[in-house]
Amino acid sequence: MSQIHLAPVPPYDFDLSARIFSRGDPAIRIYDNGVYRHALDVMGNPTLIEVCSIGTPDNPRLEVTATPGKKGVLAEDAVIQGIVASMFNIYDDLAPFYHAVRDDPVMADLTRRFRGLKSPTTPTLFEALVDSIIEQQISLNVARSLQVRLIKKTGKRLEHGTTEYFCYPSPEDLAGAPETLFRECGMTTRKGEYIRELSGSIVSGDLDLDTFRGYEDTGRIIHELMEIRGIGKWTAELTIIRGIHRLDAFPADDVGLLRILSRFYRNGKKVTSDEARLIAAGWGTWQGLAAFYLDLAEYLGLVP
Repeated sequence: MSQIHLAPVPPYDFDLSARIFSRGDPAIRIYDNGVYRHALDVMGNPTLIEVCSIGTPDNPRLEVTATPGKKGVLAEDAVIQGIVASMFNIYDDLAPFYHAVRDDPVMADLTRRFRGLKSPTTPTLFEALVDSIIEQQISLNVARSLQVRLIKKTGKRLEHGTTEYFCYPSPEDLAGAPETLFRECGMTTRKGEYIRELSGSIVSGDLDLDTFRGYEDTGRIIHELMEIRGIGKWTAELTIIRGIHRLDAFPADDVGLLRILSRFYRNGKKVTSDEARLIAAGWGTWQGLAAFYLDLAEYLGLVP
């Protein structure tokens, strides 16, 4: 077991930032009673990560505990520190975002209510991409249940005490999965094909998702992701917001986001994708983060 302390850039409200995970599956990832738990495949070794706040939003401090699986192999502290810091984006400076949205009454109000909220990122871009494929054209609740089934059927397992945890599957885990497995998880045959082909191209070396992290142009990332079979613009935009923290991306075609914009900006009147882009233009290069603030407002049942 290893214990690590992190000092995020203030303001940082860990409780608020982790709240989005409070309805997660305890065997995979959940935030409960002030502790965030996540089973992670760290360099091939199943590891249970537990994170809690030991500071305040203005003087934030995080305590991270890493526990290995049965093999007892644990990555170096620096590796774990980097993963957790990246997942929670604790070194983001929110001041430029707050300044950029100050003239938008709705967003200015949300930034006051959610002071110190930073959006999370998936541990890998692969996870963000697979999740986004699963979520295509179905409700988020249904998608979450399919994702849980896939993880429990294909991910590495970790036992800690009397509890069994499951890590997100790797490309190797999914590339060789039988076609029937995806259908057993509730997915269409086509989505299973997309995920298997994506995983296979990564395993073979034909696709290196990490190269996208070096691109300065977000539009270029979206364009190249859309060249992958099964990836449209919505999937690409969602993937890079979640997977590589490109906060200038904005999924204007997201049905859920359009519904939230309708509530907060149009008194319930329907909002089109074009109208959504006009609203988001006022947030400058922080459109993805602003969308996350709206998502959390919806998640917590806030009234406009």
